[in-house]
Amino acid sequence: MSGTEGTDPQRILDDQPMNWRQFVVVGLMVALNALDGFDVLSSAFAAPGVAKEWAVPREALGLMLSAELVGMGFGSVLLGGLADKKGRKPTMLVCLVIMAVGMYFSHSSAGVTELSLWRFITGIGIGGMLTATNAVTAESTSKAGRSLSMAIYVIGYPLGGVIGGIVAQTWLLQVYDWRAVFLFGAVVTAAMIPLVALLVPETPAFFAATQPGDAVERINRSLAAFGKAPITALPQRDDGAHKPKVSEILTNPRLRPVTLLLAFGYMFHTITFYYILKWAVKIVADYPPGYAQPDAASVLTYANIGGALGGLLLGFLMKRWHIKGPTVAMLLLAVVAVTAFGLGYGSIGAWRTAAFFAMFFGNGAVVGFYSAFSLGFPAFARGTGTGFVLGVGRFGAAGSPIIAGYLFKLFGNDQLLIVSFCMALGSLVALGLFLLLPLRDGDAEAAAKA
Repeated sequence: MSGTEGTDPQRILDDQPMNWRQFVVVGLMVALNALDGFDVLSSAFAAPGVAKEWAVPREALGLMLSAELVGMGFGSVLLGGLADKKGRKPTMLVCLVIMAVGMYFSHSSAGVTELSLWRFITGIGIGGMLTATNAVTAESTSKAGRSLSMAIYVIGYPLGGVIGGIVAQTWLLQVYDWRAVFLFGAVVTAAMIPLVALLVPETPAFFAATQPGDAVERINRSLAAFGKAPITALPQRDDGAHKPKVSEILTNPRLRPVTLLLAFGYMFHTITFYYILKWAVKIVADYPPGYAQPDAASVLTYANIGGALGGLLLGFLMKRWHIKGPTVAMLLLAVVAVTAFGLGYGSIGAWRTAAFFAMFFGNGAVVGFYSAFSLGFPAFARGTGTGFVLGVGRFGAAGSPIIAGYLFKLFGNDQLLIVSFCMALGSLVALGLFLLLPLRDGDAEAAAKA
């Protein structure tokens, strides 16, 4: 293959069909996102057992359920910047180690405070992982396949909840107890470390943005892994672009509105989104006449099946109608579906259906946000921008279980409809902010400027 002088390697990937290695990388990013989904939901699967063993009231349980979400906020900001400075691949490996350690020690915790600490540490790794895998998916795919790849990547998150939920309800919680859920997560997380180390190359876009001394050689190794022609010289770039900072994405006139609208829109949506993910099992377990823990956990499994299908549907819708319209529709329907979850139901099948639709629309909207991250931020700031947005978003995610817990305390555990309606309002605010979002191609604008 002949070399191309001064060509942006991302444009080479954009314009040519994807080869088998690119599909493998996308598949691994989906698997890592599924792992994140299971690790986050493991505390929800374990919640009834934790509450029973240590007699934890709902408001205190909400604090434990939010611990890893708080950690995800810190991890998104701190480790998201690391992905732009040291690379996507090293960041993913560091995050996997943090997650494996946190999950292992969660299973051996002797009290709710210790468990919350290890869930917080696990969340740091998950938050950093989400920023890195989002960037790798965007930067390892062709332009034609990017929207669908991003949608499939995002549905990995609920897919992890589905697989983990089936394993938890049919094996771990049946044969063992809540501690086995965390130990299972630790083992699977550790198993992913060699796969990422061996099969995922650093993205050409990262080397093109940072331009180390041997950048051409490193870019060409990555391009060769993807079956693409090498380059002979680096593309031009803005001299200041290789050291992205949060201050830059907040002061840059083009990036500031994208950053703030995405950050706060995502934050409000996660308040609604994580209400279902974190409280569904506990709500169903306590709702008259009461259900066994494995049966209650099955509701979350159906919720995640809905999330996976909703995300996949939005991926196809975005290929035809772009990002904004389908995402706004999903946000509106999420408000309706989460409120309807609060009606309460007399059979486990009805609970499963209600949770299915709440997450079908809720995760569909998440796919829209993630696609907006990959489109709106240029490569040199994609990890930093995505990390900041996810970090702010995690404040909503972390606050969601706590807000719901105190709403139950304020209105009473039997006022499920009122609590659900209040929690659904987050997606309504997100809808308004997403309508204001200016959606432009960050890479194309950066290239035009250069």
